[in-house]
Amino acid sequence: MSATQKTSANEINEPGGEQIASSTNKRKVLFVCTENSARSQMAEAILRHKAGDIFDVYSAGTEPSSVDENTLIALQKFGLPIDNLSAKSIDDFIGQSFDYIITLCDKATQECRVHPWFAEQMFKLKNSQLMSWDFTDPKTRAGLDPFAQTLNELNSRIAMFVLVETKKQLSNSNNQQIVENKSIEVDPIAFYKCLTDEIRLKTLLLVKYYGELCVCELMTALQEQSQPKVSRNLALLRKAKILTDRKHGQWVFYRLNPDLPEWARSVLATTAENNISYIQNNIARIANMADRPDKSKFCC
Repeated sequence: MSATQKTSANEINEPGGEQIASSTNKRKVLFVCTENSARSQMAEAILRHKAGDIFDVYSAGTEPSSVDENTLIALQKFGLPIDNLSAKSIDDFIGQSFDYIITLCDKATQECRVHPWFAEQMFKLKNSQLMSWDFTDPKTRAGLDPFAQTLNELNSRIAMFVLVETKKQLSNSNNQQIVENKSIEVDPIAFYKCLTDEIRLKTLLLVKYYGELCVCELMTALQEQSQPKVSRNLALLRKAKILTDRKHGQWVFYRLNPDLPEWARSVLATTAENNISYIQNNIARIANMADRPDKSKFCC
């Protein structure tokens, strides 16, 4: 989404177009930044819209002030509701527990680490997960529409968070023995060697993000003019058993091997979730790609 482009809330979809299964056992998420005036308010609104049937979502500040008017404007342009948004302190949540505590700036991360409530969450409640996402305060960043830019970046990161965490929950709910029986053997040396090359690493993160990509999409994303170069790297990823492919007519689509062992899937999921900014420009190139293959016409 550009700085001036309006996006309907119905267009905020997960990577790969996957549907998120509903759950009666919601997991609690708390977004934290310093003032609870912009970034954490945006994150709360986005995640509640994306997966409110799976997550109970809250936000707070270490030094709360009030919700910035530009935050509300950006959310409205994005098509998200702004009702009931108010600045809150993390002290308001003393006595409550969360499955995920996500800080959105380095200052909040450092302040959380010395807060008594945070120590209780992380050391007494073993299931809590801390995630530190550092986003520039839109009130201090440059650009034509810094609040829209920040909102767009948060949307991309949260989309990946929803995808990764819901897949983890689905995987954990399955019979672990069945999963292990279906897993293939992957040479860890070959696996990690594949991650040392930028083309292969970005290819894996982009395929993880979108679910499936063809060579022409990867060439556009990576700004590579040589199809043989991209194809050679794809062949190495297939040889290492990390990717599989399917062919339909002139198109060959690549996806992560569904039988990857849990350790390999976890490495790729964690890397993708925590490095979305590393492939942000590549994602933008695919989004602006002309004559992009319509996968709905090529489904097996």
